[in-house]
Amino acid sequence: MEFINEMRLDFEALPENEAFARLAVSGFLLPLDPTMEELADVKTAVSEAVTNAIVHGYAGGRGTVRLFAGYTGGGQLRVDVIDRGCGIADVQKARQPFFTTSKGDQERSGMGFTVMESFMDAVEVESGPGQGTTVRLTKQLHPRDEAVPRRA
Repeated sequence: MEFINEMRLDFEALPENEAFARLAVSGFLLPLDPTMEELADVKTAVSEAVTNAIVHGYAGGRGTVRLFAGYTGGGQLRVDVIDRGCGIADVQKARQPFFTTSKGDQERSGMGFTVMESFMDAVEVESGPGQGTTVRLTKQLHPRDEAVPRRA
């Protein structure tokens, strides 16, 4: 996949940075003139992926989350949310609705991956214990030829 524009952003795995990640992706998408629905879908999916990295990947500890976003001339968007946290032992199990690794007083629904899948065209997860996690989100945005920036 050849991108005509892309960005990378590293930030601390702090709960307040989830909103920052959402806003960064929103700003990145604006040149594509997405519909409000497309924008809301992407923001929601990114929010879930970043929250998972912060809450489950680092479990309240220190760490960095990397956000990558890129789009093609045809309006296909890819967003990767990457952490180098504890990783997921069983990705298939983690993708099941209502599964959560939250402990104690944390109230989590276990619906993060389900939410991502409902708003994006594809969700891929690469992870392993002690290796961190990469969540790749893809979505084809409504074609608007005049809105897609072209390289000179």
